[in-house]
Amino acid sequence: MKNYTITVNGNVYEVTVEEGFSGASPAPKAAPKAAPAPKAAPAKKAAPVGAQGAVKVNSPMPGKILAVKANVGTAVKRGQVVVILEAMKMENEIVASQDGTIATVDVAVGSSVEAGDVLFTLN
Repeated sequence: MKNYTITVNGNVYEVTVEEGFSGASPAPKAAPKAAPAPKAAPAKKAAPVGAQGAVKVNSPMPGKILAVKANVGTAVKRGQVVVILEAMKMENEIVASQDGTIATVDVAVGSSVEAGDVLFTLN
């Protein structure tokens, strides 16, 4: 018999393998050597404030919201920075896609977003 230490998806298992066996046997039991650290719960996204706007601005990539530069009701011009998104250790400015008024801000500072999540809406 040989003992092996195997790591699968960050979990460490101690496994014993029988050598030279030529028949069926029950599957070996793998016992965790160390308990995996529990994953932190994702940050809650801010609830949209007010009615949904006609133009949705989505996150182009997964990341973390560092700043929200405009509040609901703020008039913005096309290209004006509304949200700063950190992704891959870089700050990305998410801008208004057209002139309008911020109808909803669907994220909060510190929240995590996935690609395609709505960041804010415009009227």
